[in-house]
Amino acid sequence: MKKCLIIGLFISLFQVQAQQKQYSFTMEEAINFALDSSYTALNSRRDVARALKQKWETTAAGLPQIDGTVDYQNQLKQPVSPIPAEFFGGEPGEFIPVVFGVRQQMNATATLRQLIFDGSYLVGLEAASTFLDYNENANEKTRLEVRKAVINAYGSVLVTRERVDILEKDRATLEENLREATVTFENGLAEEETVEQLQITFLQIQTELSNSIRMQGIAEEMLNITLGIPVEAEVVLEDDLGVLAMRNMTAAILQEDFNPESNVDFKIAKNLTEQRELELKLEKSRALPSLNAFVNYGTTAFDQDFIFLNRETPWYQSSVLGVSLNIPIFSSLMRSARTQQAKIALEQSKTSFTQATQQIELEYNRARSNFRYAVEKFDTSRQNLDLAERIEGKNQVKLREGIGSSFELRQAQTQLYRAQEEYIMSMLDVINARAELETIINTPDLRIDN
Repeated sequence: MKKCLIIGLFISLFQVQAQQKQYSFTMEEAINFALDSSYTALNSRRDVARALKQKWETTAAGLPQIDGTVDYQNQLKQPVSPIPAEFFGGEPGEFIPVVFGVRQQMNATATLRQLIFDGSYLVGLEAASTFLDYNENANEKTRLEVRKAVINAYGSVLVTRERVDILEKDRATLEENLREATVTFENGLAEEETVEQLQITFLQIQTELSNSIRMQGIAEEMLNITLGIPVEAEVVLEDDLGVLAMRNMTAAILQEDFNPESNVDFKIAKNLTEQRELELKLEKSRALPSLNAFVNYGTTAFDQDFIFLNRETPWYQSSVLGVSLNIPIFSSLMRSARTQQAKIALEQSKTSFTQATQQIELEYNRARSNFRYAVEKFDTSRQNLDLAERIEGKNQVKLREGIGSSFELRQAQTQLYRAQEEYIMSMLDVINARAELETIINTPDLRIDN
């Protein structure tokens, strides 16, 4: 009994430790972890694996195929055929019922089939390779999107934590100001409005802090889902928001030459056009003849009783070699209609490809512009924060010395809190804008060739 209790205790401790597993990531480590373990990345790799199997399925259709069959028949009621009686010396016009064959029969047959020529099979091989390439490109796009999602989620957690820290400091400062103002008012040296103005600001900050704490929990759960780990798992983020922002602010990326052909959406659009071309080739190939060959070998035994497992049972062999040539002659213009449909679909695909190319150029230019704006906004918000801090500090001094109003202090504090919010959000904007630009130019290259 004691041994069972000890084993149960160890199992419980192990489960608790497993549930309390802690993760620790820099942003780059988080990206690499998600590329390997996120739910989206896992299913994307499975799509590629399935495409590989589908390619082999198409290839195998042109390789030798062997089928085996075993048939057993037991005629519980054998058919009876009437035979003229005069064949057996009877009277003309009379018939004698005769049973032909035996009651039980067993056949074992093996057939080897080989495709010799079929135009649609050759097109199918090309299509299978194109489909695999499409899935590999789709997997690359998924990995780029996962990378961008991790960057956004990681940065969002840092922003919410930074916001909570700032609001807690602001609340502590306001709490001290409110305490001093209350004492001053009780001593008759300040107006009640001063206390009330500070109370309004304090309550607003308290509400914002409570909401930010809740948003921090949601952001952390979102990051966990993006990484592919349980939402309740604890994750330590080793990177600092300010450091990440400065690291991503380098303008060297704007000097790189952009090649649209490296963009994953360009590759996918090209794959779709290639598929339409192959569909047209497939419809044209249906007018070609197809040639197949087969060889058959079988053995048969029969008797009134079930003797097929006995060694003495005689088995009678047979074999057939054959070639089948199928020549399409006339389809009432059905094949022609299908071919014309495939031509129209190809023209549509070419137009869509041109549109996709132009759209990629537009997205690249927009991403460059957004990145520049994010950098400029960060510089502006940093300067504004410095100014807002100085203005708020001056109004603090003025209020203590009795030459400023609480209303002016409240305006300065509101301006400071807005500047703080804009500053931390500008850092996230820089990180996300660079991630978007890197996704478009396909940096880094996350393609995995099979």
